Amino acid sequence: MSEGGVGALAGITVIDLTRVLGGPYCTQVLGDAGADVIKIEPPQGDEVRDWGPPFDGHDASYFIGVNRNKRALALDLRQEQGRAVLLRLLERADVLIENYKPGAMEAWGLGYEATLKTRFPRLVHCRISGFGASGPLGGLPGYDAAVQALVGMFSVNGTKDAGATRIGVPMVDIGTGLYAAIAILMALVERNSSGRGQYLDMTLYDCGVALMHPHIPNYLVGGKLPGLTGNAHPNIAPYDKFPTRSVEIFLAVGNDRAFGRLCGALGRPELAEDPRFLHNRDRLQNEPALREILVALLADQDGEALCARLLEIGVPAGAVQDTAQVLAHPHTAHRGMLAETADYRGWGNPIKMSRTPGNVRHRPPRFAQHGREILDAFGFSEAEIETLVAEGVLVEKRRR
Repeated sequence: MSEGGVGALAGITVIDLTRVLGGPYCTQVLGDAGADVIKIEPPQGDEVRDWGPPFDGHDASYFIGVNRNKRALALDLRQEQGRAVLLRLLERADVLIENYKPGAMEAWGLGYEATLKTRFPRLVHCRISGFGASGPLGGLPGYDAAVQALVGMFSVNGTKDAGATRIGVPMVDIGTGLYAAIAILMALVERNSSGRGQYLDMTLYDCGVALMHPHIPNYLVGGKLPGLTGNAHPNIAPYDKFPTRSVEIFLAVGNDRAFGRLCGALGRPELAEDPRFLHNRDRLQNEPALREILVALLADQDGEALCARLLEIGVPAGAVQDTAQVLAHPHTAHRGMLAETADYRGWGNPIKMSRTPGNVRHRPPRFAQHGREILDAFGFSEAEIETLVAEGVLVEKRRR
């Protein structure tokens, strides 16, 4: 992971009012790309600072994972003076992103249509909420797992024995953060031609529905209600986890050519000519029989060695690894996917750019770490800053 340099979003200023995961994930992506992300927390702080253990002595790992490359201050936006500070910051901002309950910004006189659109015509205002402001679920709170359940992810994840199960990573929150980052970049590109900002209405619910591939298309085209898939794929075979002598492996055989190579590697090339397994449609229809054969063929194999051989001949396969194994894998290091500085370790930036690569410039900030520095850079006098601190508008210690 390189340090220093100019990222693709250098010169873009993002005012980040988000907390928890979806919004912070989005703004970390923007910060990694060089944007100046100013994280504004409420007096109580971002609650995920407390979502541990583990802690680094101050903040939970949950917070550390999605808040690098940001500067932090804390404002009490319930006070009129706090909102006045925010408005001064927005004078030089390109993006405002927040995940308050729909209606909160409007109640504070900071709504996009009534205030921000006119006062800051070039501003891109992105709101992340659970369900949006209107509709049957409008204005209601949303958290990742609850939305996973609502959009059908539970219904396709799990086994008959285990039942419907939450996906082990917060897919809805992370997906919404990524969709929001894409939307912000789209709006900034469009602004180059129109000169105008716009309002982005991003919801966990919408993004969760959009992530339900291939299950929604399968249902719309085939009319069959998707069920629990376990490790197998509803549209491809063999695409499943298998035991070997040493480790469990996953075979992801997406076409007939790869299936033929797999059969050859396992010493049974004739299986590729078996009418039951000739094409993917045939293999899906006869998946139980195919799985029985493959389980027997794989039982005495060294799984890691087999996966290496399969990859070499163009058959996607991988040993099932835990987190420690992933971080220790030489390809993780080769791809720069473990970012390390003097006082920070995290995953690397997956966006690889030839001229303007992302980098780690700032470790995740402590609460209110940069408050005075930021206000000074935005033209606040020392006397103004001291007054804001004295009145409890600029917060320097977390309120519990």
